[in-house]
Amino acid sequence: MSDCGQHALVVIAFIGSVFSPYYHWAGRRAPENHVAFNVALYGPGGACWAMTERGRGSLSRGPHGIRIGGSSLHMDGTALHIDFDEMALPWPGQRLLPRRIAGSIRLVPDTVTNDSFALDPAGHHHWAPRIPAGCVTVETDAVPGGGWRGHGYHDSNWGDRPLESDFAGWDWARGRTAAGDTLLLYDARLRDGTGRNLALRLSDCDGALTPVPAIQRQEMSRGFWGVRAGIACDSDARPEMVRALEDSPFYRRSLVQTVLAGEKVAMMQESLDCRRLASPLVRLMLPFRMPRRVSS
Repeated sequence: MSDCGQHALVVIAFIGSVFSPYYHWAGRRAPENHVAFNVALYGPGGACWAMTERGRGSLSRGPHGIRIGGSSLHMDGTALHIDFDEMALPWPGQRLLPRRIAGSIRLVPDTVTNDSFALDPAGHHHWAPRIPAGCVTVETDAVPGGGWRGHGYHDSNWGDRPLESDFAGWDWARGRTAAGDTLLLYDARLRDGTGRNLALRLSDCDGALTPVPAIQRQEMSRGFWGVRAGIACDSDARPEMVRALEDSPFYRRSLVQTVLAGEKVAMMQESLDCRRLASPLVRLMLPFRMPRRVSS
């Protein structure tokens, strides 16, 4: 998120993309043949979304980085560096034709952690907030002014089973307090009715990622597709939707203001409905947001 609060971005590198209909139809075999570099840019002038799936010939990776097609990310001794060169898809009401977007992102960590958390009792799915907080510099001609500065985050997820096999859905959120601490919230709901609730704070003073008491989740208003979303919020307050960034048949991403232990906190919030993701109809819709190219 930008310091001015007007811009946001999300970049995800997928190997064996959990959202890929092509990977699903292939029986989830050969994950390295189903890779994608997802870039989403948000600003006052609209949004750019790119997520082209590619084959194994477009993938190269090592202990410090990964390249998919013309986009890459790597970690050196000082920062996480991301270079992207992707084709943004048409966007209703904003852009009728595809548009090439390219640029660079630099995330300088406040701290780097080795913490990882199992999201289910059997340990099939894991989450690791590697860089819970840091300073972001974005340079791209896809946004007015050529870029922006702000604060950001980097994590990693991995697993050995489809998400929809074990989860009904989840909510995730990240934000900063007025004192500069970072809060991370993960509320996973499993198919058997149990849950996995994580609430973590990164102190601006000591740089340690520590658990904090979880606060009860409150439902937010549903979007156009009716996906249920929620976020931790004090019982005497209500979370406020500041801006909807993504609203799809199975997934939502929003900027939300909530109240935690009496303090207002602006957070990037995401909700996933795994049952909807598993719908054959939804899978047939996904190629319109995620085309596949194997020639590059």
